Amino acid sequence: MTPEIVVFGSMNMDLVVRVARAPRGGETLHGLSFFTNPGGKGANQAVACARQGARVAMVGCVGEDDFGKTLRNALAADGIDVAHVRAAEASTGVAVVMVDAEGENRITIVPGANDLLKAEPEAIEGQFLLLQCEVPMTEMVLAARAMRAKGATVVMNPAPVCRLPDELWSLIDILVMNEIEAAELAGRPVADPAGAAAAAYSLRRRGPSTAIVTLGSQGVVVADEAGCRHFPALAVRVVDTTAAGDTFIGALCAARVAGHSMDAAVMRGIQAATLCVTRVGAQASIPRLQELEDVQQVASPSALACP
Repeated sequence: MTPEIVVFGSMNMDLVVRVARAPRGGETLHGLSFFTNPGGKGANQAVACARQGARVAMVGCVGEDDFGKTLRNALAADGIDVAHVRAAEASTGVAVVMVDAEGENRITIVPGANDLLKAEPEAIEGQFLLLQCEVPMTEMVLAARAMRAKGATVVMNPAPVCRLPDELWSLIDILVMNEIEAAELAGRPVADPAGAAAAAYSLRRRGPSTAIVTLGSQGVVVADEAGCRHFPALAVRVVDTTAAGDTFIGALCAARVAGHSMDAAVMRGIQAATLCVTRVGAQASIPRLQELEDVQQVASPSALACP
């Protein structure tokens, strides 16, 4: 069947070290534990979409090594179409992830085969296209141009934070970013919901019809044609924030594909991300749709002034 959501993005093996605290420069500390876990922002978002009930296809590139085989098999196990995941003569991408006692992570990425990913405009079709900034920008533009021409909704997650070319701005329908990415792209501080609303509203002028800023414990801010509004976060004990943003995006897009309103989709994303941060790892922490039945409901949004 034709996928509802196509994810064009990165696939990494996460090498995770849990620590009591991050070492200072020149300091060596004992870690608490180590494990590997399938990751990469593209693959994480694909898994999040699939576990929320959407039909998903992944377009990615891995190496001809054990990590590459593991990543491909992990996606297939979640029912994701991996026909467009190709192997290249390069090492599979890796991310070295350090998670401290507060659940905050510090991540270093070695892209490897992700840098060799090519767009296949004639081969990919779907209702939504998800993009991130861990693969070549020129190929992202080609994919966005092709999918938009076929009527798809283009969702851009500019993470890790990256500058977007003018053509890509004109192709984006939904822009989803955290406060750091929003501040960098908008050129203004984002420290609270009001600041997020100002940044999101200004970024809409570059092309996206909807701009969304995730603020962690301060919730989520949305700016679209209906105005600016703030969705509160759910209180929870944070264990590991890895993949929380990817989980939010995947749940949001799956809800939109299923016909939910933007506000309902944002609430679904908050629920999924809340459950994600209570668990360790990237893809291992991403919840399934039925698990959200046990998560507290998100309160209705409150209006914010759009500058």
